Amino acid sequence: MGRLSPQNVELARQIIGRYPRPRSALIPLLHVAQEQDGWVTDEAMDHIAELLGLTAAEVLGTCSFYEMFRREPVGKYLVNICNGISCMLLGSEALIEHAEETLGVKAGATTDDGLITLQAVECIAACDGAPCLAVNYRYVNDVSHVGFDELVAELRAGSRESEFPPHGTTTRVRQHVEPAAWSGKGADGLPKVWIL
Repeated sequence: MGRLSPQNVELARQIIGRYPRPRSALIPLLHVAQEQDGWVTDEAMDHIAELLGLTAAEVLGTCSFYEMFRREPVGKYLVNICNGISCMLLGSEALIEHAEETLGVKAGATTDDGLITLQAVECIAACDGAPCLAVNYRYVNDVSHVGFDELVAELRAGSRESEFPPHGTTTRVRQHVEPAAWSGKGADGLPKVWIL
């Protein structure tokens, strides 16, 4: 799609209105763009820059810094298999090899049907559930080869869509915050008190 849709422009304006400085809305707007298209397009970053009064380079700098933002299309399901030390000690390297064989792609690639993108990643902070993985940033712990195969079969059958919404979906219920009132201004002219 590229630029934000009219509906997402309205949502972006609501989000921007929550902050005393528009640039503070940058990360939430990147999430909106990713939820819209499944990844953050160059056109969306340009549009976000316009909405926030930033340069395209500032938006790109933030987008490229954070691992959760994708700058290229990925599958409906982004499967990140942890290869941190705890997971590695409990078999994640073998699990990654098994996943590559099962899916028919190397880590970093997407299956031919466009459904699953496989990645080997550093620690995802679920060491007590090693070896673990995340599907669209939702955790699955204590994953065996059989458990991985069952997960893939369920993803392909669509039986876990309520647990694992399509990549880019950040929330199931979006928070609604009424516009705030400001009280008092500092020497810099910015409000000092946030009143909800």
